[in-house]
Amino acid sequence: MKEFKIFSLMLIPMPAQYVIYLEEVGGTRLIPIWIGVNEGNAIVYKLQDEPPPRPMTHDLLANIIQAIDMRVEKITVSDLKDNTYYAVIDMWNGSKSYAIDSRPSDAIALAVRTDAPIFVSQAVMDKCPVMRKPISDDEVEKFKDELQQLRPEDFFKDTNDSSQPD
Repeated sequence: MKEFKIFSLMLIPMPAQYVIYLEEVGGTRLIPIWIGVNEGNAIVYKLQDEPPPRPMTHDLLANIIQAIDMRVEKITVSDLKDNTYYAVIDMWNGSKSYAIDSRPSDAIALAVRTDAPIFVSQAVMDKCPVMRKPISDDEVEKFKDELQQLRPEDFFKDTNDSSQPD
């Protein structure tokens, strides 16, 4: 099992669905999951800190979980069968743990409201289409560090080389 985070959401106007891309933490894998427009909107609203005029279903569920002293420990995209993803919401009340079957879209919408980590099982990683980011987060950070060390003249050091053709 590996930890993932939301990389992006893309709205597909026809047939009114989202694709959520989960990004492997510390890695380069992206996993696309097609989700419904309502669940996609619920995730987008929370990620953009746009409070709805009234609590949405996932807000209500998060409020109930908090009111009864439960905690969402993590969510796991647990399986992929016949092009359908499955998820589990792991919850804890201080003395007993619960594993609740869920659609990944609902589990992710709840995770963003409760700051719960998102995991993907190895079975899903073996079965689903996996895309790769062009570079890893570590490579991006290394590049940023190198850029901070550069001086303006470093950008032009080869322009004064007389062996270069005009």
